[in-house]
Amino acid sequence: MALILAFDTATKHCAVALARDGAVLAHRTAEDERFSHAEKLNVFMDEVLRETGLALKDLDAVAVGTGPGSYTGLRIGLSAAKGLCFALDVPLIALSTLEVLAAELRATGTALNDTDTLHPMIDARRMEVFTGTLEVRGGGDGPARPAILDDAWCLALTTHRRHIVFGDGADKATALWAAHPRIMHVAGIRPSVEGLAARAHATFLRKDFADLTRLVPDYGKEANVTRPGTK
Repeated sequence: MALILAFDTATKHCAVALARDGAVLAHRTAEDERFSHAEKLNVFMDEVLRETGLALKDLDAVAVGTGPGSYTGLRIGLSAAKGLCFALDVPLIALSTLEVLAAELRATGTALNDTDTLHPMIDARRMEVFTGTLEVRGGGDGPARPAILDDAWCLALTTHRRHIVFGDGADKATALWAAHPRIMHVAGIRPSVEGLAARAHATFLRKDFADLTRLVPDYGKEANVTRPGTK
């Protein structure tokens, strides 16, 4: 039996779940436009442990969302996860936010064909998103990347298959999807504590653990760092 503490701070949705064998025992969630994960994450972790009467020493693994998403949120989550794993000597599980979204889509019971292509999307403001290409049976085409949602993006998609778009990034472009019949929009898909727990448990069973020293966040794109002008 595996007791896993899983959390995701990649987006404005901060989620913490304590789960045994994929079943959520206790959880905390909050959504804040200010991305106040630094104030909430450790408090949430303490609360779920107190609620269940368990302790950090009881954990078998720690799972963390690795993005893409907020630069600051990802660094907060990954730093906390690495610190816990180092101190407790338990394995670290890396969870792609895009793959968690795909798991959420499957959990809705949406009818999918084996030839469909999945495009989970995370809002990156304006008409930009972080996205990737996943197959219904699993697998994809590499790390997340930024994309501008417009007619050119839609027309560049493979023509002989259906494309499923979902996530908060997809939800802001409903008018665009309506103009392209090959694209199916599934609204309202968000990472949940159940999705985090299920994905973490499946990864634990495969023993697909991350390297504690080498794991870095998937930011989706390079940070736009500038130097201040001279006075």
